Amino acid sequence: MTAQILTQEEVLKVLKYKDGNLYRTQVTSKRTNPNKPAGGINKQGYFCIQLGKKMYLNHRLIFLMHYGYLPEFIDHIDGNRLNNNIENLRASTKAENNRNAKLRKDNTSGVKGVNWHSQANKWQVMLMVNKKHKNYGLFDSLDDAKKQAEQVRNEKHLSFANHG
Repeated sequence: MTAQILTQEEVLKVLKYKDGNLYRTQVTSKRTNPNKPAGGINKQGYFCIQLGKKMYLNHRLIFLMHYGYLPEFIDHIDGNRLNNNIENLRASTKAENNRNAKLRKDNTSGVKGVNWHSQANKWQVMLMVNKKHKNYGLFDSLDDAKKQAEQVRNEKHLSFANHG
């Protein structure tokens, strides 16, 4: 295996894919068991595996195994970092990957793209579209703001729209 860029062929020589997991095809140490999924979970919550002296994210290797190339970003469609079934992985841009992100922990409204506008005493809908924050209105009720945010996300973010 090359140290720099892995190829589909190199990965297929040492790993096999089944049901979202990677398995080593060769026993390389006493800890290697070809009948158990290879690798572990890193601090960011992704499955990863060591090949040679480098750590790789399993979802990137799985994508490479199936499609023969590595995009800059790979999106987990359902938002679950541990679901590496090939049907759950898609190539994306950074912006698309961010659109499919879950609700941030520091969100105070409980709704993506909605915040309290204290000067207007209303709920404000602000979403990122074409690399710019855009205002989609002020609303008296959180429910109305939520409906507007979801409608705009569906129109602008298409299949990457994530409301939760």
